[in-house]
Amino acid sequence: MSTNFRLITIPISHYSEKARWALDYLEIPYRELAHMPPFHRNATKKYGGTSVPVLVTDTGAATDSTDILRYLDRLYPDKLYPIDPQLQLLGIELETLFNGTLGIHTRRWGYSSILTPKLIYPKWTCGVPFWEKLLFPVIFPKVGKIIRSSFDITETSAAESYREIEIVFKRVTELLADGRKYLLGDRFSAIDITFAALAAPIIQPPEHHIKPTELDLLPIQMQTDMRKAQATPAGKFGLQLYQEHR
Repeated sequence: MSTNFRLITIPISHYSEKARWALDYLEIPYRELAHMPPFHRNATKKYGGTSVPVLVTDTGAATDSTDILRYLDRLYPDKLYPIDPQLQLLGIELETLFNGTLGIHTRRWGYSSILTPKLIYPKWTCGVPFWEKLLFPVIFPKVGKIIRSSFDITETSAAESYREIEIVFKRVTELLADGRKYLLGDRFSAIDITFAALAAPIIQPPEHHIKPTELDLLPIQMQTDMRKAQATPAGKFGLQLYQEHR
């Protein structure tokens, strides 16, 4: 069994937080190698990845957050995923929804409002090599333009993505309505980690790896969206998961 785990991340990446949380929850020693965009590409390309997170072990690498959680589930006895077939089906449905909709739209929603040097600097540079911090003023204008184009950041993108987030939160709220403690029942799982980590940009849990930005420094509409999301049953659930398991 490999004991030399290295996790390549972008500090602000909520997909990186998902992998980081799983490693911490299972109490697996690892070393985080944080990089600011676009320098993460130099660190990941040797492993065949183009994005983060990448988990590097003595025997290979997992180049996707879900692949990392599935790998850890196979490797360690404290299972992150259920063994019951029906729960497995629900888990796959929710994991797909969270990865493919929630994660994409909380990222787009966030970048629609904080893609300014003042707000993004502490999010991108937490724990990265010193020389990357020094280059931030040089690379931010170009990388900012790339992100705006790649994630389709427009004047209406925050509102568009917030509506998609609301749909996912509604699904979570419906599941929780029967009184279950976690999304798959009575046991904390990878599905709970995935939801809370990918919802983190909009619910802003105090326990997060990256210190939340003070609310009064954020745009007014962003503050409003965050308060609304935090007040929903799904938002409260995500915050509780951070309080109890992070």
